[in-house]
Amino acid sequence: MKRTTIDLWVGVFVAIGIAAVVFLSLKVANLTTVSAEQTYPIVAEFDNIGGLKVKAPVKSAGVVVGRVAAIQLDAKSYRARVSLQLDKQYRFSRDASAEILTSGLLGEQYVGLTQGGDPDDLAAGGQITLTSSAVVLEQLIGKFMTNFAEKGDAKPADAQQP
Repeated sequence: MKRTTIDLWVGVFVAIGIAAVVFLSLKVANLTTVSAEQTYPIVAEFDNIGGLKVKAPVKSAGVVVGRVAAIQLDAKSYRARVSLQLDKQYRFSRDASAEILTSGLLGEQYVGLTQGGDPDDLAAGGQITLTSSAVVLEQLIGKFMTNFAEKGDAKPADAQQP
């Protein structure tokens, strides 16, 4: 009788431990679907989103203010249409700007919002028109190499002039 009670408590403790590990794993991976926070949708279009993924954070001044809800390609303009879910406690002006940034040199990509000066707020379902695309490291290296090669070719021509 006494052993059965101890076994029951050990089983309950192990079950709570497993549930806590699963919850923390989902929370760290941003896979939790249950959220008590109320949000509103905003849309922004970018020429290039780089490696931005759904559920990536949306930050303003380094504070997470929302998440990326969906990413689609607009068939007419061939631009990436990014749907954002922002917390209702954070209101942004109609002339707010959005850019795709990277945490660290090779970290995750996120959407950075910068508050504008317009006194009117973005309405739910509104669109951010001032956007800046992601910096793609491969394109940046390619431009650097092209400029470096052009400068290397230009030196011998300059040296021939008296």
